[in-house]
Amino acid sequence: MEKPALAGTASASPESAALDASLRGAIERKDVPGVVALVTDRERVLYQGAFGVADVATGRPLTTDALFRIASMTKPVTSVALMQLVEQGRLGLDDPAEKYLPELAGLKVVESFDAATGACKLRPASRPATVRHFLTHTSGLAYPFTSAIWRDFKPCAGESYPFGGPLLFDPGERWHYSTSTDVVGRLVEVVSGELLEDYFRQHIFAPLRMDDTFYNVPEAKGSRLVAQQWRGGERMDGAIELQKPQLGLTIASPIGGGGLASTAEDYGRFMRMLLNGGALEGVRVLEAGTVALMGQNHIGAVAVPALKSVLPRSADFTFIADGRDKWGLGFLITVDQVPGKRSPGSLSWAGINNTYFWIDPISGIAGVIMMQYLPFADARALAVHDAFERGAYQLVSAGR
Repeated sequence: MEKPALAGTASASPESAALDASLRGAIERKDVPGVVALVTDRERVLYQGAFGVADVATGRPLTTDALFRIASMTKPVTSVALMQLVEQGRLGLDDPAEKYLPELAGLKVVESFDAATGACKLRPASRPATVRHFLTHTSGLAYPFTSAIWRDFKPCAGESYPFGGPLLFDPGERWHYSTSTDVVGRLVEVVSGELLEDYFRQHIFAPLRMDDTFYNVPEAKGSRLVAQQWRGGERMDGAIELQKPQLGLTIASPIGGGGLASTAEDYGRFMRMLLNGGALEGVRVLEAGTVALMGQNHIGAVAVPALKSVLPRSADFTFIADGRDKWGLGFLITVDQVPGKRSPGSLSWAGINNTYFWIDPISGIAGVIMMQYLPFADARALAVHDAFERGAYQLVSAGR
């Protein structure tokens, strides 16, 4: 096996050298197998580094142009796409989503569920779910790893749940991480008349020169894709191993909630566009007012809880400030100021393979850190993320 790559940026300052050392140390301690990280301000990349391996089985070195499956970091892209259509007046945030997607009519809410027998009592939802509900994860939908009911629920004969299962609550009552952004993706397709990947390419990726972001990875770039990995052991607490089988380069049916492959540099361009109020290098993809709207609290007094995971592929959502954080149109909104870290009002989210980003409009910087293994929110991955974020702010502070 080849020795893991430990090269980072050509360190132009003590602070960037410290970031290199921090990420390199995580590899040497075997906390994570590999990591690519990038910090940008509104004008340029301030830091970029790659450390470790892209494949624990072969020892293939990780490089800064590595392609990661960014999973739910697809969600902000899908949300931007829908907001472009909202800007054009082609749908409204408070429109019932069933106006565009008839399959959402007559949604049912779980009134009671018996895990032992599978018996489930449903009732009609008290109100239709709006476009805003799906953008904010307040629709009542869930994921099997964020809900024991969804994990154990089995539809009766003749029942159909196009986005995974029945509602856990009436739309607007609570926040629960869910397949809601899959609905947002379908709205983009139906309202625009374009397939999701085609829409993204024409209206987001090509204008922003995100040439390494796609659902279906071109064969010529396949060798840059990082292997899918996970922690071994019964409780996913052991050494990192290769997942088997590996996903292929293509995705049969792209969805709004996940599936994109991208690089840290490409996602950095996406973040820089948002830092600049919807424009990058003279090309505008959103109006400044729309970007500001996306960063506002759209769930009112509802709080974002640190959800407990009910499947081993994810740890608990400990990276959320339990009950204090809010949600905008596609982003988690940080409420607390933690010394040495992002400002209140910062936007963020993550992908299940331990890819994370944040956008800090007050400080004018953004960061993305990409790893590629399960479980999500792994304690060691979160520790690497925390050290990277703190190092990013030290880097920026020293340069000002």
